[in-house]
Amino acid sequence: MSVDQTPGTARVVANHSAWRKALRKDAIARRMALSQNECGHNSEAIRHHLHRHFPQLAALRVGFCWPLKNEPDLRPLLAHWQIEGNLSFAALLPVVVAANRPLAFRAWTPETPLNEDRYGIPTPAAGDFLQPQALLIPLVAFDAAGYRLGYGGGFFDRTLASLHPRPLAIGVGFELNRVETIHPEAHDARLDAIVTEAGVMTFP
Repeated sequence: MSVDQTPGTARVVANHSAWRKALRKDAIARRMALSQNECGHNSEAIRHHLHRHFPQLAALRVGFCWPLKNEPDLRPLLAHWQIEGNLSFAALLPVVVAANRPLAFRAWTPETPLNEDRYGIPTPAAGDFLQPQALLIPLVAFDAAGYRLGYGGGFFDRTLASLHPRPLAIGVGFELNRVETIHPEAHDARLDAIVTEAGVMTFP
């Protein structure tokens, strides 16, 4: 429980974890309600914004996530950068090494053999672990201050805290999951930018 007191008033915000759980459930439901066409159209717009506003990504090791539950599909853009042939570019998929550990990353191409991990998420079956220079992080919900709500495992917060130098952290999600605030906690890592189908927000 946390208490916010101002002169003449005391407002109690109880059970913050339950509030986040409810927000997460509602945000996922709204995203799942998108049609295949809507999801595809919005994903295409996000890929366009990334390509236009972050050209440096084409020369970096870029971690991204396999699209699940109607998340933005970034694979065509990552495959495009691979075809462009910049030798310093690599697309990376996360690997869960343990429940309370930072993520590790392995290289991905459209031909990479994949296995489902303990969460049912496709992940490269083998390969060296590589350190990402940028991360494209899915958003369950997000706010205009640059904070995201994920699925609750804390993987990306731990990962961003553990990597030095910290990768460029770009959240990707749909406008329908924008909220006034996620009420960030001490462990919540602020993003460097957020990209939705509507455009780009940056947080210097």
